[in-house]
Amino acid sequence: MKTADLVDAHGDDVHFCNLPFIKLGRRKSFSGPIATVKCFEDNALLKAELQKPGNGRVMVVDGGASTRFALLGDQIAMILRDNGWAGIIINGSVRDSAEIDEMDAGVFCLSITPKKSSKDGAGKQGVSLSFGGITFVPGHFVYADADGVLVSAEDYR
Repeated sequence: MKTADLVDAHGDDVHFCNLPFIKLGRRKSFSGPIATVKCFEDNALLKAELQKPGNGRVMVVDGGASTRFALLGDQIAMILRDNGWAGIIINGSVRDSAEIDEMDAGVFCLSITPKKSSKDGAGKQGVSLSFGGITFVPGHFVYADADGVLVSAEDYR
């Protein structure tokens, strides 16, 4: 279901993320249960989580809105695609944007940079994340399309 239709049908039960995401990948819309990673300029934990079966979930990443280092590149995007993740929403940057844009994947991010992140494994997974005026709770549902990103405690798919 389109995000605009969800807003019309469910009003205050869906919450809009008010960030200007760049949308990459051939999957222009995606939805599913939320999985989370909080990491800052370090993508080792994100890569480890994406290597687990996605089972149609959407990975939501709070990278602290950093535009200095990419948390996702083409290699990790392939892991996302191949392990059954519905898509990824990153409050941060990606690189290899041309390659990612050609993939059967859904990637929403704040910016693009050529610089790769550190690989120390710092961060947390499975925690609630707040950015863009809303909170992403693991197990709740996210809906992403050309009009934006919504979250809800309910599954309206």
